[in-house]
Amino acid sequence: MKFENHLTNIRIAILVVSFSGAACLGESASLNILLFTADDLHRDSLGCYGSPVEAITPNLDRFAEEGMRFDNAHVNTAICEPSRKILASGLYGFNSGSMGFMNVREDVPTIHEALGEAGYLTGVIGKLRHSTPKVSYNWDYAFGRKEMGDGRNPTVYYERSRAFFEMCKEAGKPFYFMANSEDPHLPWYDPEIGPVRGAEAPSRLYAPDEFPVPAHLPDIPGVRSALANYYNSTKRMDDTFGKVMQALDESGMRENTLIVFLSDNGIATPFSKCNTYLASTRTPFLVQWPGVVESGAVNDSLIASVDFAPTILDAIGLPALPRTDGRSLVSLFKNPNKGSGEALVFTQVDSKVDGAAIPMRCVQNKKFGYIYNMWHRDDYYYRNNNEVDVMRAMEEAAEDNPAIMARIMQYRYRSLEELYDLENDPGCLANLAESPEYRSIIDSMRGEMEDAMERNGDPLLNAYRNRHDAEVVEEEFDRVYPDRNEVVNKREWERF
Repeated sequence: MKFENHLTNIRIAILVVSFSGAACLGESASLNILLFTADDLHRDSLGCYGSPVEAITPNLDRFAEEGMRFDNAHVNTAICEPSRKILASGLYGFNSGSMGFMNVREDVPTIHEALGEAGYLTGVIGKLRHSTPKVSYNWDYAFGRKEMGDGRNPTVYYERSRAFFEMCKEAGKPFYFMANSEDPHLPWYDPEIGPVRGAEAPSRLYAPDEFPVPAHLPDIPGVRSALANYYNSTKRMDDTFGKVMQALDESGMRENTLIVFLSDNGIATPFSKCNTYLASTRTPFLVQWPGVVESGAVNDSLIASVDFAPTILDAIGLPALPRTDGRSLVSLFKNPNKGSGEALVFTQVDSKVDGAAIPMRCVQNKKFGYIYNMWHRDDYYYRNNNEVDVMRAMEEAAEDNPAIMARIMQYRYRSLEELYDLENDPGCLANLAESPEYRSIIDSMRGEMEDAMERNGDPLLNAYRNRHDAEVVEEEFDRVYPDRNEVVNKREWERF
């Protein structure tokens, strides 16, 4: 009842603000919001983040030059749908109910509802199901993947974006617009196959010798061959971003629009998507806010996607949601030289696309990353549906390469705890958890993990505190994941 009364008060406050005129909200009363997301994009693929790949992201590079770039941004869950539910709610998945491919609980307020009650029109193109926070929510304007040229057609994105902007102008209302590219999600663009299901070809194609291999993957021919198609898809994502920006420019509303660009998680390869490594959660995070954000600004604060919802409401001047796990970044937008004051980011995975519970937790600062794998068992191995060509190439090479074989085994079986020197080993190749010289570091990070779990109400806290007691961990597994425990415990995993 207390929560319901508080929620009612928030809604009343929003309605009062929305009907009291622009003067009550100040100059940002009708500020539009455009969120553009990439799908499975490796941060270092962008030119503005140091990629040497020729002409890979000119539209985003220009956007970064004209706006603000965050160099230490993370998503809190490196999986498509749960990542987007965090953006919607400002809550970690275990607090919103979205602990995997699940909706936010109906009693959890979202930014979509807050903005709608304040008079905003809400629109989404691409990733419709993943971006819709709860079953009961209805967008004012919505088109899914099939209606967007498989989510991979820049021309269609331009047309749908322009139509939405015109709709908002005719209605005389501000907007919250999610433009979600399906690129560079698998399947990557293969020039031998060409465009499929209404997609367009990228404006440029790449060969296997035109790019660096990410640090978390081995540099072998089979991996390069697969990644060439990834870069093709990354190029098409940038093409799509450019067309959405063109539509916004033509609408005449760009000067009153706060624009954020990020990826929902890292690249769809081993040691990235659906994990808690650096390559899993580190995301590009670019912002433009005309008249507020300085051109060419760079900030190295640790920030996370859970900060998005409180930031947007703060920027507009609306009341905060009743509860959020993040905090507003508006002060950083206004002062790029200011630090966030945050010492670390807290990231997590609970369950993946097939419903299997594979709980992982990570705390990381700019120097070290510490991971707790609750699912770790000696007789089970990890696998996911995003391995395909890259893992196949690694497995073939492993037959004659012990180092690659060891890397595969590291990925499949894990350790209960992992510790990585992120400055010197961003690919997370060497697990330092058992190294005596890092004992003080891991002890400190264990303390940070426990504090973060307790502070955020993580249901795995007791399991973590008793991580070496198999019986307690099993009991906690049954309690937290009652419908998904059997998927992990009784599946007949075949050994590598």
